[in-house]
Amino acid sequence: MRYYIIAGEASGDLHGSNLMKELKVADKEADFRFFGGDKMQAVGGELVKHYREMAFMGFVNVILNIRTIKRNMEFCKTDLLSYKPDVLILIDYPGFNLRIAEFAKQNNIKVYYYISPKLWAWKEYRVKKVRAFVDEMFTIFPFETEFYKKHGIDVNYVGNPLFDSIKEFEKTAQSAADFKTKNNLDERPIIALLAGSRVQEIKGTLPVMKKAVEGRNDYQVVLAGVSSVDKGLYAGILEGSNIKVIYESTYDLLNNAHTALVASGTAALETALFHVPQTVLYKVEGGVLVHYIMAAVLKISWVSLPNIILGKMAVKELLQKDMTVKKVTAELDRLLSDETYRNRILSDYRDMQKLMGEPGCSKRAAEKMVELLSLSSEHKS
Repeated sequence: MRYYIIAGEASGDLHGSNLMKELKVADKEADFRFFGGDKMQAVGGELVKHYREMAFMGFVNVILNIRTIKRNMEFCKTDLLSYKPDVLILIDYPGFNLRIAEFAKQNNIKVYYYISPKLWAWKEYRVKKVRAFVDEMFTIFPFETEFYKKHGIDVNYVGNPLFDSIKEFEKTAQSAADFKTKNNLDERPIIALLAGSRVQEIKGTLPVMKKAVEGRNDYQVVLAGVSSVDKGLYAGILEGSNIKVIYESTYDLLNNAHTALVASGTAALETALFHVPQTVLYKVEGGVLVHYIMAAVLKISWVSLPNIILGKMAVKELLQKDMTVKKVTAELDRLLSDETYRNRILSDYRDMQKLMGEPGCSKRAAEKMVELLSLSSEHKS
């Protein structure tokens, strides 16, 4: 069968690649064409647009790049009709993907959504578009099942793909000694900085992270660098610091980290699954005004995935106007010195993992997709 997949950011590229691997097992005739990244390209098929050409974040940045976004969308529509897939698989990235879902539906292309957009957090009205334009929804968090049920939509809960990614990583993970030797690190415990994968995220969080770790000579500080980001951006922000940047080795870094400061997003959940005590930070342009707008429109009490899954504040969140150097420094002090606090966070992580289920998400999703497509083909014939 022919699969057209759209992933618009780094996490989607990761999950898309693992799904593609399992689709190749479940469907020996699988053929792929996709918007994605290097990881998906390594699996095979035709990469037609890299996610780094699509990752625009924040209201102002979207407006400034509106022409590029429209060009990407028109290109996608034309390419989709030319390829004539058996199914369009959308991975998160709702602003773009829900519009493409509508177009696909109008043109009788079957639409599967893998990794639900975060409608439960905000823009809940978009659930009407899911009902209208998506044939099958494959969810990765247990609470999403109840959310869609409330709106009269049945979903396929397949577990979380990060379990699969981490399990795959563990097969070839470097030892602590090899990791430190390769990256010229010493024996001091590591504070990991995960500042995000987009320029706007990095500009918002990294300067504060840099100041919060100043003078902590008993630790070595390592930033998880993203190769799609200009190295000059990191160099400019980190000038004068002893922070080391290690590129495309986030899992190796988390596997050896003592503590982490993390930009909210998938990285917060990854950090929790590696059992690293953390503080979650987030800031976008707009200052105090954006802080209050976010507070008004968000449908949830927390923004980090560990807290949302557990339904309580397991890790501290410092967002928008609360993301000050003083507050981040104080929270980092606590993470580094308070063993009771650290152990409570680690206990919450274990509870979170129990709620999320078992590894095998990508396999379950792929097998279900192929099964549904096969049934659909039999029905047509």
